[in-house]
Order: sequence, then C-alpha cells, then structure tokens
Amino acid sequence: MSLLPDSATFHERVQDLFVAYRGHGVSLSSVDLDLLDAWATAEVPFEVIARGIRKAAEAALWDAAEGQGHLRSLKACKRQVDLEIGKFVSKTAGRTEQPSAVATEPFHVTRHQKLVAALKKATKPAVPPWVDRLGVPADFAAGDRQESLALLLLVRGLPEARRSALLREARRLVEKAEAMSAATKRESLRFHRAALSRQAWALPAFW
Repeated sequence: MSLLPDSATFHERVQDLFVAYRGHGVSLSSVDLDLLDAWATAEVPFEVIARGIRKAAEAALWDAAEGQGHLRSLKACKRQVDLEIGKFVSKTAGRTEQPSAVATEPFHVTRHQKLVAALKKATKPAVPPWVDRLGVPADFAAGDRQESLALLLLVRGLPEARRSALLREARRLVEKAEAMSAATKRESLRFHRAALSRQAWALPAFW
C-alpha cells in the first residue's frame, strides 16, 4: 500500500513504503538507489516489490537483537524482493508461453486462496464466519485491502488482555521521528499491528 498519489514515481512509492515499514525516517544510500533502479526496470507490479519489502521488514522484527528490529537499508530487502520478483515472473511466464495448457490462476487469486487456507488453519476449530465471506479480490490492491481487514479482525478476535498488549507493542515499535508524516506513521502502525497479529495467530507471510 502506498500513501502517495497515483502520480508519484516508482522510487517515491518504494521509499514511502520502506519508511512506513521501517518505523522511522531513512536516507537511501547509493546502493539502495541502484537497487531501486533495478527494481523499476524489472517490469513487475509495484505490489510485488512491496511484498518483498514487507516480508524483510517482518523478519527483521523477529530475528534482530532487542532494540534493533528495524531494517537499516533497502539492501537488506534485496533477497526477499528478488524472490518475489522471481515467483511472479515464473508464474506469469507460464501463463503467456503456454496458452493451450490448463490456465493457472492469477497471482492475486492464489494469494487469496492461501490467505483463506491460512486463516482457517490458524482459527480452527472455531473458524470465524467472516472467513468464508471473503470474496476473491479483483486485483493486487483489493488483495492488500482484504488482508489488512482479515488481520484487523483477527486482532479483534483476541482476548481483551492479549489484544491490548498487542496494540501497545505496535505503538511502541513505531518510533516518533520528524521525518515521518502523520499518514506514514499511521501506515507504520498498521504494518506493525498486522505483523504482531500474524505472530499471535502463528500465520505465515502468506501473500
């Protein structure tokens, strides 16, 4: 998800997203800018790049030493972003090069299927009724909104004490920095809340 207008450049959208996921402002290095240029020419949807950055940001939250759970650079996202680009290219190449074969589902459809399966596994035996009401999204953006809604509903489904603790921890993880606008801080809080919800319910990074 980007907080910038549609007219924003690819570089602006990625930097905006990275700031939100990182939790505070950041200056991009020359290596980071070279990566941005490479990703911009990869000819994949922005959401594919965003998935890789988000996965790297979540991994940093859980894997880093106490107090260091933030990405330091875009370079730290390279492995996850490249994996996402590879998966997307592999899937879309199969759809275009084999028109006579049995059609595979679009990427956002398989993402939805994985989301529903993961939600059912995490919440069984008392699967909430809203899980079966999640319709197939029309595109990447709709898939983003659907996942955000699902994770928010999972937070609300936690016992009150765990829910309050999760929300406090999400606020703690979002550093107050002048480089972040109010909108970016809200997006950063949303990201950290979703990451903590995924951890609380033992959900994978399924999108």
